[in-house]
Amino acid sequence: MTEPLLIDRTDAVVTLTLNRPAAMNALDVALKEALRDTLAELEQDRSCRAVVLTGAGQAFCTGQELREHAATLAAGNTDPLATVRAHYNPIAARLANLAKPVVAAVHGMAAGAGASLAFLADFRIGGPRTTFLMAFAKVGLAGDTGASWSLPRLVGHAKAIELLMLAEPVGADEAHRLGLLNRLVDEDQVLPAAQELATRLAAGPTIAYGAIKRQLSVGDAGTLSEALAAEAQAQAICGATADHLAATSAFVEKRRPTFQGR
Repeated sequence: MTEPLLIDRTDAVVTLTLNRPAAMNALDVALKEALRDTLAELEQDRSCRAVVLTGAGQAFCTGQELREHAATLAAGNTDPLATVRAHYNPIAARLANLAKPVVAAVHGMAAGAGASLAFLADFRIGGPRTTFLMAFAKVGLAGDTGASWSLPRLVGHAKAIELLMLAEPVGADEAHRLGLLNRLVDEDQVLPAAQELATRLAAGPTIAYGAIKRQLSVGDAGTLSEALAAEAQAQAICGATADHLAATSAFVEKRRPTFQGR
């Protein structure tokens, strides 16, 4: 049986590949459970200092496996979207809160929950064929997998409403202009560019990166006083790290610092 999620470790970079290429990496229960549980493991894995998320074949991910969902509806399930609480919410929370950088290599279509996954990454790299589609309204649903949280932060409230309600595809150039893609590269360079960036990030101050993610999450939604408190807490944590001590010494001595992620 083919593994629904491929896990490749190269030094401190872990590449997670959604592996249902014949279904354009649509998310069935097996894939959702594998992604949810693997992200939980990576939270505790200090040897992992950066993550790349990508899809096998011609697409990044087209969201929920609708054939599986249709069978759930046909069976008369009283809670047909229990998967949101069981799978999508934990995946979104773990991906967004992962205390290490996440880079999405978005080639081809990223639709519905697949687009939402990409938007939760810290960096998104795409190619000429990259297309985002917030497809939820096309099947009579609201957004999930953190879309209501990530989209307004990326494109603003008004554009988020447009993307979710009109459910029109956004091509690579427009996605880059809007900030849905951080970088636009040649098609065959999407994954290599993402892994190159992840390798660079994996050699950086991992604890500081995690603290930056946490403080921006507070700063986005909180008051100035809450942001200042989060910054003070973050600096207290980072200031006690071996990386900060070593990097400060390296700066004074005019040499390049080496970060150990601790």
